[in-house]
Amino acid sequence: MRFGWKISKAGNSGVKYRTRGNTGLEYQILDDANHKDGEDPTHRTGSLYDLIAAPDDKQLKPVGEWNHSHVIADGNHIEHWLNGEKIVEIEYGSDEWKQRFQKSKYSNQKGFGDWTGPILLQDHMDDVWFRNVQIREL
Repeated sequence: MRFGWKISKAGNSGVKYRTRGNTGLEYQILDDANHKDGEDPTHRTGSLYDLIAAPDDKQLKPVGEWNHSHVIADGNHIEHWLNGEKIVEIEYGSDEWKQRFQKSKYSNQKGFGDWTGPILLQDHMDDVWFRNVQIREL
């Protein structure tokens, strides 16, 4: 999945995939500097929400400017990309996955990360824009 996005000042959003209901893996989109969730590294832009923090030195454009992201979820392999740079990578079901999952708020969600469901655009009532959304099944 590929998509362009921009976020408003202090905004919070995301793109969820491998969902069940409104729960699933999430590519976090956040004004890291001005939203309170930016205090938690696993809640900052590009992170696999609550599981893996994107690096602090990621190539994030300023609030109000367009960023380009893509997500690869191919079997057990998961990647998050931001503006041409891979920023998150993990194998679902690996020891690292299990360790991170057990520390996450999702630890009681059986099958989390392995579900098949719709792709969701997160709505926290903050202004966020998406464009050029492309989805391809792998």
